Order: sequence, then structure tokens, then C-alpha cells
Amino acid sequence: MLWLCACATPAHADEGSRRLDPDVGARIDALMARYQGNVPGAALLVVRDGEPVVRRSYGLADVEAGRVATPASNFRLASVSKQFTAAAVLLLVEDGLVALDAPVERWLPELPAATDGVTVRHLLTHTSGLIDYEEVMPPGLDPDDLDDQLRDVDVLTLLQAQDRTYFAPGTAYRYSNSGYALLALIVERASGTRFEQFLRERIFDPLGMHGTQAYVKEGPEVLRRAYGYSERDGHWVRTDQSLTSAVLGDGGIYASIDDLARWDAALYDDRLLSDASRAMAFTAATPTDDANVAYGFGWRITGDSLWHSGESIGFRNVLVRYPGRRLTVVLLSNRNDPEPYETALQVAALFGAGQGER
Repeated sequence: MLWLCACATPAHADEGSRRLDPDVGARIDALMARYQGNVPGAALLVVRDGEPVVRRSYGLADVEAGRVATPASNFRLASVSKQFTAAAVLLLVEDGLVALDAPVERWLPELPAATDGVTVRHLLTHTSGLIDYEEVMPPGLDPDDLDDQLRDVDVLTLLQAQDRTYFAPGTAYRYSNSGYALLALIVERASGTRFEQFLRERIFDPLGMHGTQAYVKEGPEVLRRAYGYSERDGHWVRTDQSLTSAVLGDGGIYASIDDLARWDAALYDDRLLSDASRAMAFTAATPTDDANVAYGFGWRITGDSLWHSGESIGFRNVLVRYPGRRLTVVLLSNRNDPEPYETALQVAALFGAGQGER
């Protein structure tokens, strides 16, 4: 059960948090002190054995309006979104509409000849060698003109003009937002359904994640929305969107810690994905550029943890799972600093996990 709270104290606590040892609660609030007060804030979730033992929020979701962050506030997940894109692909694999080792050109024939060897698996594991679309965006785009925001299909258009790759597919690892934008397009073309609608119908609604959405400006507004901020010259300035914020496959989902608790629960059984699909997602498929980290399908793998961080203009987030311990820590923030991964590990350590992780 998840308890809602709209209190406006510096740390907006909940019934689960009040069951904590007071010393642990105080140490958590100390770790989260930077988010407290009249500043862009954060929401913190700790799930242990299926129960939310910490469900706290700090600071403001909307600085200008003075609206506090709550556990139901929806933050832009940035690259934490990639695990949902990967899950969408795996659902289509289960449906028999997508094959992991099929060439991407089957669904995206517009791609140039240099990408002929790229498969769906390569996209999922960042081993495609595709050119980073952010490196080849047209010069002269006005960063303040958000009417010119790129969409996933624009990423395809940009890559059409790049008849080259960084390396032969499957021979190396390079983190690729381009790959996950193309995965969203594959979901659309294989299913005949717009990506944001597919996520709603096949993942969010079945799991009761009714506040979660892949946000497009012509669609419904994000309810209980946390707006992003960056610190400049000692002041917090709203920096909620950029030219790339509308690309959905690599980072366009908004969610709350309440809905992510439902997502976490679904990753322990077959209510959404089969045992085989979850095993593939959670199994190291490739080393990365960090010797301590491998990559599965939308998940980083470090020791006994599965995790992913997400960073975009005005947001920094992380979700860390310890499946063997039935422990998950989620930290969402609507600010460009600090980086939350180390804080999440410190919180996890208070519950006996994360020792020796980095």
C-alpha cells in the first residue's frame, strides 16, 4: 500500500518513514539536506520486501509557485526512461513482432548502408556504433525556441545523412541515445501504435502507473509536474526543457516515486514480462567504459545491483535495485546538481546493501 502526503514540512514524511528507526530517519534527512527548503527538491523511495519503508519528499516541485514536492510529484526521468523502452521492445519480442537479432533496417529502411549490420540487440546494449544525434544536430538551432524540439523521427532523419558509424556493430560499447530513439520508432512501426500510447496501454495502465506518461506537448499535461532547474550565479533558474527533451525513447518519461514502486514490484514476477525476458534484461550483455559496470537491456549492472541514472537539463535521477535483497532505492530530483547516485548508495547502505558498490 502507498500512502499519500501533502505536508509542507522541510522533509515531507509518510507513515512508512515514521516506522523507521529514528536514527536511520535522521541520517536519511541529513543525506537529503541539500534538497530541503525553498529550493528545487527531490523525492526518495526505499522499498524493502515489497513495502515502502521510506517515502519522503523535499523542497519544491515548482519554485515560482512555491509548490512543494510530494511522493506523487512527477519528475522527468531522463535516461531512467530507457528501461521502459527496453521493456516495450521485449513485449513485442514476446508478441512475435520483433526479433532481437533481426536487422534494424527491417523496420527502419531509411537508415544508410553503413548501419546494415545493426540489430535490435545492438541498440538495446549500446553496441550499435550509431552516430550520436546530438553531435550532428543542424547548426543554427535556437536553444530557446522549443517549437523546434527534436522528436524520435527527427533522430532518424539526422542519422539518414550519416553513412558512417563509430565502429562495426557488436565490436565495442558506446552509450547511445540515438539507439534508444530508434527503438521507440521500432516499437511504433512493429505495433502500429504511437510509442507513448503503447507505453500507456501495455505498461503504465496495466501496472496502475496512472500518473506516468511519455510526455508530448500536444498530448495531456503532466499532472503534479515537477519543473526542472539549474543553479546559475547562486540562483535557481527554470531550465525545464531543451531541444532534445521531446525525444521519448531515450529519456522522455515522467513518473513519481509512487508509480516507480509499482514498476519495481512488477520486475519480480511475470505480471508484465516473462521470466525469460526479465532474465535477458537483467543479464550483462556487454562491458562498458567503466570496468565496474556492465550493461543489459536498459539496465546497468554493478555487483549485485541493477541500476540506471538519468540526467537532462534541470533533472538528475537514479533507480537502484538489489533484487537478491528485495531492496530498491529511487531518488528523483528537479535540479542539475548534485548527482544522486552516491547518495542513493549511501541510503542503500543504511539498509545493509550497497557495501562496496560504486
